[in-house]
Amino acid sequence: MIPNLDIDLMKTFLAISDTGSFTRAAEEVNKTQSAVSMQMKRLEELLGRPLFARDGRASRFTPDGERLIEYARRLVAINDEAVSTFTRPELTGTVRFGTPDDYADRFLPEILARFARTHPLVTVDVDCISTSVLFERTKRGEMDLALVTFGCDIITDEPVRREPLVWVTSARHSVHLLDVVPVAVSHAGCEWRSMVLKTLEKSGRKYRIAYSSPNSNAVNAAVQSGLAIGAVPDLCVRPGMRILTEKDGFPPLGHFDIGLVRKPGRGSSAIEALARHVTESMANLNAGMMAAE
Repeated sequence: MIPNLDIDLMKTFLAISDTGSFTRAAEEVNKTQSAVSMQMKRLEELLGRPLFARDGRASRFTPDGERLIEYARRLVAINDEAVSTFTRPELTGTVRFGTPDDYADRFLPEILARFARTHPLVTVDVDCISTSVLFERTKRGEMDLALVTFGCDIITDEPVRREPLVWVTSARHSVHLLDVVPVAVSHAGCEWRSMVLKTLEKSGRKYRIAYSSPNSNAVNAAVQSGLAIGAVPDLCVRPGMRILTEKDGFPPLGHFDIGLVRKPGRGSSAIEALARHVTESMANLNAGMMAAE
């Protein structure tokens, strides 16, 4: 019979992973070090595998211990989500939330679906427009919360993720081999467009702007159909796209930051709850899962 894993054991195990030691983990979970050691011994007995190996005076994870970390995080997350659904006072209200269509198309549905499960009485009105417009509208109080791309004078104190921008081309075409490479970019003022053009100019690569649109679907369609190369966040690479690297003659574009912008003044409990949810979800996104759709 398969044994049941205790969530308390999982939380202690994750505390060890996050803090790097049994001693600091004991402080984190408010237990004695001997109690933490006993819990981990019990966990190893349940799984029938050693999870820790001695490394001098310290302990490190075995390969099985490393494998357990991801499962533990998922178990704890679903446990906390389920408990909070029934124990927290139900929030109500409406949140005006904005995000560029680049992000909305790839992962916003999953994020909002999970938020709806924990806060079913909160209505989220979503507006998908460019970062620059979102920033201005949020600062004027026309939006409650917005997920935006930092850069081009748009900076906030709430970064939620740093992401590499990568070159992409059609998996079925070789437009990137042309002497003057056609490029599909977003509108003027977009941080990604700025990163692309600066990198091309610095590398001395001949190019022409073949397509320019504030709509990411239009830019991506030009890339996927083999009409131009483009640049997208690594987590937004779509089926039918191939990443171009230095071996293909395209130097790294670098990284950019994604963050939250809030309207002036104190936000409602519903706004705060959505902000926390977006922050946690963005931090835990798996780029490989997004690309495999």
